[in-house]
Amino acid sequence: MPLFASRTFAHGVHPPEAKDDTKGLAIRQFPFAPVLVVPLLQHLGKPAIAEVAEGQEVARGQRIARPDGFFSVAMHAPASGVVRRIGLAPAISGKMEPAIFLEPFPGSTQEVLQGRPCLAASATPDEILAAIQEAGVVGLGGAAFPTHAKLKVPAGKQVETVLVNGAECEPYLTTDHRVMLEHAADVMAGIPYLLKATGAGRAIVAIEANKPDAAETIRAAIPPGAPIEVAVLPVKYPQGAEKMLITALTGREVPSGGLPLDARVLCVNVATTAEIGHLLPQGAGIQERVLTVGGPGVVRKGNYRVTIGTPLRFVLETVGTADDLTRVFLGGPMMGQAVSSLDIPVTKGTTGVIAFTARETGFVGGQREHPCIRCGYCLDACPIFLNPAELGLLARNQQYERMADRHHLMDCFECGCCTFVCPSHIPLVQHFRIAKRAVRKAKAKTP
Repeated sequence: MPLFASRTFAHGVHPPEAKDDTKGLAIRQFPFAPVLVVPLLQHLGKPAIAEVAEGQEVARGQRIARPDGFFSVAMHAPASGVVRRIGLAPAISGKMEPAIFLEPFPGSTQEVLQGRPCLAASATPDEILAAIQEAGVVGLGGAAFPTHAKLKVPAGKQVETVLVNGAECEPYLTTDHRVMLEHAADVMAGIPYLLKATGAGRAIVAIEANKPDAAETIRAAIPPGAPIEVAVLPVKYPQGAEKMLITALTGREVPSGGLPLDARVLCVNVATTAEIGHLLPQGAGIQERVLTVGGPGVVRKGNYRVTIGTPLRFVLETVGTADDLTRVFLGGPMMGQAVSSLDIPVTKGTTGVIAFTARETGFVGGQREHPCIRCGYCLDACPIFLNPAELGLLARNQQYERMADRHHLMDCFECGCCTFVCPSHIPLVQHFRIAKRAVRKAKAKTP
């Protein structure tokens, strides 16, 4: 019998789901761009170190950059081709980051180079972690945290449950939904690696109630006797945030400044789990990922398997866009980031490319920001019980240290609920992002 979580977290919001255009569309293979731009930093931590040279021919799946220490992962050639250049390329951060520019061979069959398999049944926990790092797997739900580092349980900590996150509460995104429908076997193959690496005794696949077909498919794929359950969760944003998921499924809370490990739980995105189940038995590295290309500004919406390094300009030209395109997000409109350049490439953490026209972004008719009216809507929406109105006022006055020390700024995970409900159209979450960067920068300078 499936586990149904009747309780959920407090607060949150109900934005339009906007998933109908793509949730029924099967995953399709996207064409190769003329030049692929593979950033050496596609994850939290240190960039990988290039181990190819300009002019060198590489095979698809070949390692082209090695990890630089524990908090780094390998990079692999997303196509067979020639390394044309190693230099700087624009990134979503607004900075120029080192990247490998690869020109795919035209007409190549693009066979994937495989290596030494790592089998969950026979590998040790350390061997599994090493294989995940070598495969270049990071959190595919958007965070891009190195997965092997996340699964490494520190001494003195214990993991009882692994939560496989298939909630996908972000509007417009349907990639996890399609992965669960079309690659349930890979999800099931990936879970034993997670359990063995962490020592957890069970796994729960969490799926929101607006995906009944995915819940049924995953449930049917569970091997007999496997310690795996399916939890169907009420639909509410941000149900897929790991702190919210832990509260909903275990009744525990991650303490302020703490980690899921403090609740004896680890959360892993369902697409990440599927990639582990697909790549490790082959000894292969990640070269592509499934993402949703959609939004009102896109003509041929869909769920596509897109090669890592594909420039956004090529993605949008291929699917077609509206004439009055005004804004493009990597990820969804709640937690994603608006891009400053269409030359930014698709990376491992890209969950979607969502495009909007003037009508949706408020440039027609206008949406001017107004002063805070102290309505309290943001307090009722915040899922971790912060005071976004007060934080917003402090941010305007650049009182960043006070925000962090007295008002728990760093506990904010930037879900955007406060911005969504604000009748004054104050971009609260954007203010918080700036404030958090300032706090981190100040701490880095402190001896």
